[in-house]
Amino acid sequence: MDIRTKELLKREAELRGIVFEQKEGGKSDYVEMISLLLHSRNQTHILHLQTKSYAEHKALNDYYDGIVGLVDGLVESYQGKYGIISGYKSYDISDYKSTESTIKYLSELCDKVTKLRKCCDDSWIQNQIDNVCELINSTLYKLRFLK
Repeated sequence: MDIRTKELLKREAELRGIVFEQKEGGKSDYVEMISLLLHSRNQTHILHLQTKSYAEHKALNDYYDGIVGLVDGLVESYQGKYGIISGYKSYDISDYKSTESTIKYLSELCDKVTKLRKCCDDSWIQNQIDNVCELINSTLYKLRFLK
């Protein structure tokens, strides 16, 4: 098949919503990011239920209440352009150990989101990811300084 025919087929597929190009590894990175964020909702809920600190309890409550809508928006925006996401990953839930381990968990989550966000160039999706990072960092502030 010559290049011109490939381009015509690609354009027709895009018009019909069948195929979209992304950065190399983009979809798998996006699925990993969404999977981590979905997991974070359950992980922080468990930590919220197990902590003995009222301030930590409330900070984690704010996080798991807020992350659901943010992730839902990210998935729907992405799927509206690129199609239905599949291949979600699951992760083990950890029991509460300490405020420091909770801070470490959320800091590492923020680092992973920052790394994985490069998979998608769409500005509106990047803005939604900014809102996720804002929620994570707001939660980190509460855990570190509001005792």
